Amino acid sequence: MLRMTEGGSVALVTDLGVLAQIEAVFAQARVAGFLHARDLATGAEIGWEPDTPVVSASTFKVPVLVELFRQSDAGNIDLTEQVTMPVDGRAPGPTGASVMLDPVTLSWRDLALWMIVVSDNAATDVICERLGLDNINRTMVQLGLVATYLETDCRGIFKTLMEDAGVNDIENVPMAPPPELLAKYRAVRPEDTDRTTPRDMTRLLELIYTDQAASPEACEHMRRILHSQVWPHRFASGFPEDDVRTGGKTGTIITWRNEVGVATYADGVRYAVATFTRSHEARAKHPAADAAIGAAARLAVDALREGR
Repeated sequence: MLRMTEGGSVALVTDLGVLAQIEAVFAQARVAGFLHARDLATGAEIGWEPDTPVVSASTFKVPVLVELFRQSDAGNIDLTEQVTMPVDGRAPGPTGASVMLDPVTLSWRDLALWMIVVSDNAATDVICERLGLDNINRTMVQLGLVATYLETDCRGIFKTLMEDAGVNDIENVPMAPPPELLAKYRAVRPEDTDRTTPRDMTRLLELIYTDQAASPEACEHMRRILHSQVWPHRFASGFPEDDVRTGGKTGTIITWRNEVGVATYADGVRYAVATFTRSHEARAKHPAADAAIGAAARLAVDALREGR
């Protein structure tokens, strides 16, 4: 059932049945879940803890992407300019330039592609250094995302992990630490690291998908990048139909497994969903949490479609 809000936008009246199902999906996966979904055509929305601050993990790369293209629109960056990343000083990570053994030269727009498609930490930090974190944060406020804030880049996050674990190499940081060590990790506490809310992230996706985050050409390029992400095991798993297209960005750190994305149905209607999960225990692998992201997103989108 839908109702009109004061400003004329459409909102979904809380459906306790759907919310109970979403809660059950998270509980069965043994995670705390936080979700917001919105119909980009009508503004209808549904959420489970949608305004609770959460750890962004690599979903913070979507605000970075937006700022890069906005600065390009402003004439501050030539996206075709070639950038060489030396080996020394690169942010660590399991993909992209982070694991390459030689200098890498790419354009800014291709660095952005790697940042999203394979979540390349090294590419991300090169872009962040060029843009400035203050500029990214200022833009998020201008766009109305007042709960979204970047404390640091990938290297900064890893630095806190090393400090909190008392080691000098990221390879020696326990990624499935015992509870007493986990309690020290600032990287898993929203107040101490890059943070956002599910509602903020669906709003940012809405701006990208409705050509409001930057110029129409820039937004189209951002959508192309988001739709090129290589991992289907979270958000996309909830939309297995061949005629439903998905695009998004994952984020993972210690106890947090997240994804923000957009599902586009054959009728052209788009649904932005942001799902964040926090495990009750630290695990290097958590396939149940991965699956819960897709399952909860599908429940939310089905509720929005039924309410149209």
